[in-house]
Amino acid sequence: MIKYHKTQLSNGLKIIVHRDINTPLVAFNLLYDVGSRDENPEKTGFAHLFEHLMFEGSSNVPKFDKPIQEAAGSNNAFTSRDITNYYITLPAVNVETAFWVESDRMKNLLISEKSLETQKKVVSEEFRQSYLNQPYGDAMLLLHDLAYKTHPYRWNPIGIDLSHIQNANLEDVQGFFSKHYRPNRAILSIAGNVDPDEMLRLAEKWFGDIEPNYDYHRNLSKEPVQDTYRFLEVKRNVPTDAIYKAFHMGKRMEDDYYVSDILSDILANGTSSRLYRNLYKKKGLFVEISSSISGSIDEGLLYIVGKIAEGIDPKQANDAINEELKLLIHEGIKSTELEKVINKTISVMMFSKMNILNKAMNLAYFECLGKIDLINNEIDRYRKIEIEDLLRVGNQMFTNNNLSDLFYLSKKSNMSPLV
Repeated sequence: MIKYHKTQLSNGLKIIVHRDINTPLVAFNLLYDVGSRDENPEKTGFAHLFEHLMFEGSSNVPKFDKPIQEAAGSNNAFTSRDITNYYITLPAVNVETAFWVESDRMKNLLISEKSLETQKKVVSEEFRQSYLNQPYGDAMLLLHDLAYKTHPYRWNPIGIDLSHIQNANLEDVQGFFSKHYRPNRAILSIAGNVDPDEMLRLAEKWFGDIEPNYDYHRNLSKEPVQDTYRFLEVKRNVPTDAIYKAFHMGKRMEDDYYVSDILSDILANGTSSRLYRNLYKKKGLFVEISSSISGSIDEGLLYIVGKIAEGIDPKQANDAINEELKLLIHEGIKSTELEKVINKTISVMMFSKMNILNKAMNLAYFECLGKIDLINNEIDRYRKIEIEDLLRVGNQMFTNNNLSDLFYLSKKSNMSPLV
C-alpha cells in the first residue's frame, strides 16, 4: 500500500507527497497535462519541442542542469501523446533546489529566437535520425496515420511532418507555453524521506504566486469507429520485410483496457507466448515478433509487429498471424496460460513500486487520469480478468474491419503481396 497526502494550491497546482523513510533520496516529478494530442494539426511536435526548450534556462536559472548537479541530483523528461513529464532525483536534504528550478521555468522560462532556433535544429536532427534515417524508423508514423483519421493520435509526439518544427516561430511557441505550462495544468508529486507539511509549505513558497490559465478546454476530435480494412505497402532500404498490424482498443480507464493488455502479452510477450512459440520457433516465419499496446488515455491501439524471415512471402507470414488470432478466439485460452501472464504482469508492477521515481511518476499519472487510487488497486483490475473477458474482447477486436496493416517491405525484395 502506497500512502500519500494530496492537496491543491489556490492557483490549481496539485501536490501529492509520498513519504518513504527508507531512502535518503527524493523523486521530484512535475507532470504537465499536455501532450501531442493537444497540438494544432498544422503545428505538431510542439509538446516535444518544449521538452527541449524547458532545459534552455529561465530568468533566475540560466543553466538548468548546473544547480541540480551541484545538489548531487539528476534530471530528465519525456513527452507522450497525452502528457509531458519532468523529473529530478536528488538527496532529500537538497529538495528545495528542485522547487526553485522547476518553479522558475514555469514562471520565467526564457524563450528567445536564439534558444528556439537551437532547439529546432536539435529536434529536427532527432526527427531525421530516429524516424527518417533509421531502419523502420517511420513505421509507427505511417501506422498511426493509417489507423487514425481524425483523432490527434494519428501523429507521433515528434510531429507529423518535419516542416512543422522547422517553421515554428516565437509567437507560436510562446502561445503554446502560456496556454499549457501553467500550475492548473500541472501535478507535482514528491516521493522520498520528506515531511508532507514541509513539502506543501515549499510548494506554496515557490509555486503559489504563479498565475493559472483556465482558458484552455480540451476538445479533441472523436475518432469514428473503423468499419473497413486498411492497408498500406511501402518499400524502404531495410534488411528484411516487416509487418505492422494495429487494432483499435478501448480507453485507458476502461476495464477492457486491462483485458487488451493481457491479450497482447499472451500473443507475443516472452518466449512462451503464442506468436513467438508458433511462428518464430516452430515455423520459422519471423526473425522477431512482438505485441504491445499504445497505453494511451483515449482509445488506443494493440500492435503486432513482425520482422519476416528471409525467403518467406509476406502474405504467408501475415496469414499465419491472422490464423493464430482465429485460433485464440475459437480454441480458447487455458487457465494456466492466463494465470502465468497475469502473475508476470503483477510481478513487474510490484517490483516497480520499490523505486521512488516510479512511485512519484505513477502518483502524478493516476491523478492526471482522475483516479489516483489506481496506484494501490490497479493490480485488482488484472486479477479479476477471466478467460471469458479475453475471448469477448478478442472477438470484438480481432476483426478485419478493425485492422490496419502496414507491409514494410525491403527494396531488395521482389515480393509484393497485396498489390
